[in-house]
Amino acid sequence: MTDLHRAADAVTPALSEAPERTAAAASVREAFASAYGTEPEGVWSAPGRVNIIGEHVDYQDGLCLPMAISHRCFVAAARNETGTLRLRSVQSDESIEAPVDGLAPGSVGSWGAYIAGVLWALGEQREGGVPSVGFDILIDGHVPLGSGLSSSASLECAAAEAFDALLALGTTRLERVRAAITAETEFAGASTGGLDQSASVLCTAGHALLLDCRDFSTQPVAWDLASQGLALLICDTRAEHSHVDGEYTARRRDSERAAELIGVGTLREVDSDRLDEALARIDDEVVRRRARHVVTEIQRVRDFAALLEGSTVREHVDELGALLNASHDSLRDDYEVTVPALDIAVDAAREAGAHGARMTGGGFGGSIIALVEADRTEAVAAAIAQAFDREQLTAPELFVALSSDGSGRDL
Repeated sequence: MTDLHRAADAVTPALSEAPERTAAAASVREAFASAYGTEPEGVWSAPGRVNIIGEHVDYQDGLCLPMAISHRCFVAAARNETGTLRLRSVQSDESIEAPVDGLAPGSVGSWGAYIAGVLWALGEQREGGVPSVGFDILIDGHVPLGSGLSSSASLECAAAEAFDALLALGTTRLERVRAAITAETEFAGASTGGLDQSASVLCTAGHALLLDCRDFSTQPVAWDLASQGLALLICDTRAEHSHVDGEYTARRRDSERAAELIGVGTLREVDSDRLDEALARIDDEVVRRRARHVVTEIQRVRDFAALLEGSTVREHVDELGALLNASHDSLRDDYEVTVPALDIAVDAAREAGAHGARMTGGGFGGSIIALVEADRTEAVAAAIAQAFDREQLTAPELFVALSSDGSGRDL
């Protein structure tokens, strides 16, 4: 046994758990009544997500394999007669108010933009808009902020469920996904390719979701780790994000430039078997590396999903782990979106016996995932915690990912 294994086994950090869903819904209902002096008309929620593989490819019409997790955002809501959107949060002392008739990009700031933007987007996608009804809303978010697990998407998608129900809009799940995407990109002004919102609405428990970002078609893929004696460990590094919006935009711009130089609409069109030929058309080394990541990452998603189809995870665990490792290495070297804390967590997980580990989410901070033997979960978690302690980094938050259903009504 290595020294790292001994140190890991000697210390067992607490693994965080999501609150039980029914209890969390009841709690936010009570908090709403206390805040507004009346009962809500309902409680809705949507999950955060972990992207198993397929990073930074959604905006190039790529393939992704996300999974909804048990950490959710809850929204208690009721209509009011003021014509005003009134927003409060369990996690913040800030109250936000905005006239419903005046909603437009830039009219609401802070976290309120992600809720107001959904209402605005639902109106934009419907002829005649939506009724000018006021709302009282209280949110209670249990998706760790800044973790790369899509706390903003979970908020948007829970809000979309509430607005759809309270206004009797009868939207489809895909329409709610699109409204949430529009809220983030056009109203809140954040870059997104749609992966997060799709996962938050469309995922089902016991499955990952093979998402084709070209046409938003989906296919559930069985992901029953527990029955195979395996677990998916999530480590929120708590690393402070820096320049994330500008860097994300730069990566997206580089990938678009790569597609232009190769002569395709998106990098999804590049055959991985002819990658070298395509890359030879790019004279900028940075842009060439960006293209290499996107094309190879899309192929890794295909390979990962194919290994899961019609077989048990156990049969291909080493191959699956190798794909996770290759994904992280590509994100680190070719796409350059990792930071030291992410690399330290990945290296520690691999050295402690994880089959594979990679960053998940947009990068520049956030979380990593590790595919581990279930009986080694705590030991691998301890190894990561030990590595962070040695590097004098803020202690990470660690928990086991459990698959969850997508957005819906709780009460």
